Formats: sequence, C-alpha cells, structure tokens
Amino acid sequence: MTTIGNRSSVWCAGRTVNRQDVEDFLYTEADILDRWDYDGWLALFEPGARFEIPTTDYRPGWSPHESGSFVDDDWDLLRARVKRLKSRKAHAENPHSRTHRLVSNVRLSEGTEDSFKVAASFVVHRARDGHFDAYVGWYDHVLVPTEDGLRFRLRRSVLGHESLAAGARLSFIL
Repeated sequence: MTTIGNRSSVWCAGRTVNRQDVEDFLYTEADILDRWDYDGWLALFEPGARFEIPTTDYRPGWSPHESGSFVDDDWDLLRARVKRLKSRKAHAENPHSRTHRLVSNVRLSEGTEDSFKVAASFVVHRARDGHFDAYVGWYDHVLVPTEDGLRFRLRRSVLGHESLAAGARLSFIL
C-alpha cells in the first residue's frame, strides 16, 4: 500500500466498517499475541491469508516477494509457523519472551468489494534473556469483514529500523 486515507469508516462487503471496529480488532490481536495465544491469533485470519515481514530495506510499493522478507508465509506456512511456535521445537522462544504491544495511528482506506486496507503504527517491546528491545514500524493490512467479525487477508508488519542489531532475531510474531 502506498496511499492510506484517513477515513472514519469504509463501505465494504455490503456494510460500513468504522475505525473503532478496526482499532478494537487490532487491540484484540495485540492482547492475543502478548498472551501467546497462537490458536486465537490464527483464528483472526481468513483461510488462504498471507503473513509478511519484509526486510528492513523494504520501501512502500516494492513487492516483498522480490525484495526479500524475514517472513513470507502463505496459508500453509502460516499454520505451520503457529504449530511450531506452540511446540517445544521453538527453542528460541522456550520459555516465551515477554512482549507488550502498542498500536496507534490507525487509518482506513478503500480496497475492493470484499476487503479494505488498514495502516497503523506499532511498537513491540520485548524482554528476553536479560535484554529489552523495542521494535517499531507500521502495519499494512488487508482486512475482510465476515459474519464472525474482521479477518486478515494480508497481515504485513514493516519494520522502521534501518537494520536489526547483530544477533537480533524475529522468533516471535511482530
């Protein structure tokens, strides 16, 4: 997404979705992730969705598939990631890091007949192995209104960092 509006609502899938609905959805997701409830997190996606974290040299308008990604998960890889993070095989997160997420500056824009675009800023604080790190950036999401509430069609986390510190790892969901 290169342009995001500052709408208080969008018309999508035959209904109006307002910014408060989207903010509540993103805040709920942040709480779910901070509790390490990966089944709950996966339930926020529509089947066939994607999860992406482009590399730090990413620029809006670039394809993360061509420019490189830390994460570039299709639906099958996303489900496999959740399964691994819930298992003891996720050594880098056993025990889990302590995280605390802040989401702000939520902006909505038109999309297609059945989806719309959302941008938001984030800060994820992470405590692990005696270190405290802050990851900052923005979200570029595509959301779909469903009978069960909003769902991700695309969840993209774009880091605002010029680079990650030596030894830094994204072993948790950003």
